[in-house]
Amino acid sequence: MLDKDGYRPNVGIILCNRRNEVFWGKRVNQHSWQFPQGGIDQGETPEQAMYRELEEETGLRPDHVRILARTRDWLRYDVPTQWVRRDWRGTYRGQKQIWFLLRLTGRDCDVRLRANEKPEFDAWRWHTYWVPLETVIEFKRDVYQQALTELHRFLDADRRARGVSDLPEG
Repeated sequence: MLDKDGYRPNVGIILCNRRNEVFWGKRVNQHSWQFPQGGIDQGETPEQAMYRELEEETGLRPDHVRILARTRDWLRYDVPTQWVRRDWRGTYRGQKQIWFLLRLTGRDCDVRLRANEKPEFDAWRWHTYWVPLETVIEFKRDVYQQALTELHRFLDADRRARGVSDLPEG
């Protein structure tokens, strides 16, 4: 399902642990890393799509996370022509995304990359909040920058509300 401008509706997920580190997933059989993301199905709200994609890609259920915020508007990126399926060329430009910032309320062991019969990721790790900007594929970098920047203040507000210090643990 594409909009009139050739963008596929999609959700992006920034999942943070209690130390404000972000979930960073390695795509199956590739050397590329990214945040969980996926398309919004017909009749699905962005929030419903986010929960579905979260479970499909990480095995986490709604009771494992808390929504801290979402982007106000759609964020768009164009996909380079060589990455577009042949049958979509000429109509497909890229993705338009609503990004969600989530706090993991469960445990690391709740992450199950093989929860789905077609896993998206074959490895994952926690990274400091801004590091993904250095390693994400270039055509997604601006959208990552926009999402991380817009949602960052909600992460800090959540930590303050929980009385968590910004000092390193240990």
